[in-house]
Amino acid sequence: MMRCPRSLDEVDLFAPGAQEYWYEAYDILHDQAPVHRLHGEGFLPGTDAFVLSKHADIAQVVRDEEAFPPLTSVLVRQLVEADGDPFDSPRVNVMVASMASLRPNPELWRAHRQELTDPWVGPGSSRNEDMIRRTACELIDGWIDEGRVEWVSQFAQPLPQMVMANVLGWPLADIELLKYFGDGCVKPFVYGSGPRSVLPENEVKSQFEVLEEFRLYTHELIVERRKAPRDDMISFLTRVEYSPLGRRLTDGEINGVVYAMVIGGLETTQYALAEQVELLIERDGIWAALQEDRSRLRSFIEEGMRLRAPTQGLSTRMTSRDVAFQGVPVPKGSVLHLRWAAANMDPEEWECPHELRLDRKAGSRHLSFSQGPRVCPGAHLSRLEQMVAWNEVLDRVAGFDYDDGNDFLHQPGIMLGTLKLNLRFARV
Repeated sequence: MMRCPRSLDEVDLFAPGAQEYWYEAYDILHDQAPVHRLHGEGFLPGTDAFVLSKHADIAQVVRDEEAFPPLTSVLVRQLVEADGDPFDSPRVNVMVASMASLRPNPELWRAHRQELTDPWVGPGSSRNEDMIRRTACELIDGWIDEGRVEWVSQFAQPLPQMVMANVLGWPLADIELLKYFGDGCVKPFVYGSGPRSVLPENEVKSQFEVLEEFRLYTHELIVERRKAPRDDMISFLTRVEYSPLGRRLTDGEINGVVYAMVIGGLETTQYALAEQVELLIERDGIWAALQEDRSRLRSFIEEGMRLRAPTQGLSTRMTSRDVAFQGVPVPKGSVLHLRWAAANMDPEEWECPHELRLDRKAGSRHLSFSQGPRVCPGAHLSRLEQMVAWNEVLDRVAGFDYDDGNDFLHQPGIMLGTLKLNLRFARV
């Protein structure tokens, strides 16, 4: 098990238990190894992975797809060049298979977002706000009279699950099934090992069994919505004509879009809400400041995501040519592990990075949702959920404190997921 590192030799971001000491490790990386080589951890034999922890380096990478192609794009290109139907390819999930036709290049990536996902989760859509408010109020009603709440299971987790179910048109009666499928989607990022989140072979088999259940369940919903459309995203996807292809989407392509919504729309908001309530308890004066002036809530949310990034890092890019970061040579074909959370604490980018400042300028430039053309398509929805949730909580709760029974441990993997938070509170 990982212990709190005191030197670079003791830093291992992927060791069991490392989650409890990530932020101590980031300070060491910034000081001693802002470009940290992991020998033999590339995807091809003889190649390495490099952990990037500086804000400027990661921002450069995510904005240049030619020099630093996304690993999924490399796989999609292989699918496009191969003979046969991508949906029949072994060990390829429906999201990646759908990318082969819907978004195989940067131009179609933009069209995919503008035409297929933005109308439902993007910044131009306000259709979800009232639904999110009703959902948050319903959850708060369930515990407001108790004076105590297990924050994760009674609020932070079910809120994004119920919101995503309503957006997609998923029956709320099957909300536990949505969690089951969502856990299957992110399994490598929780139980995978090393910077490439590698699952043991038996776990890979188990994951694809769950994903096949997910595909079949979603297919039934798609068939139902084609026959009897409703006001939900799946119904919309059955009817919309995708302009780059000049046609409507196939059932498999719709299934892939739904997969992408589920893999990105559940855990991020859950973990953000869990970490933010800890910040509100531990940072003096923040709760009172928000109660006094709700206009500062947006700054709090951005600072919360900067200080405690839900997804701490991903190995999403590789180098298409020899490059250098911070004077460190990085050969062509290397995997880049982009450590968003470390970049968010970069002292060259942020003054007093460990402080929570409600007056911090341009706080949204953090990298918790990435940046550039591949910025998270659900970032607006997550921010909206957090804004609405905290407004409703602030209306009804005078303040939180920790209750008995907390160990403050996090789940394994690369996401900062608090397992439970027993809280007590007073009503307004």
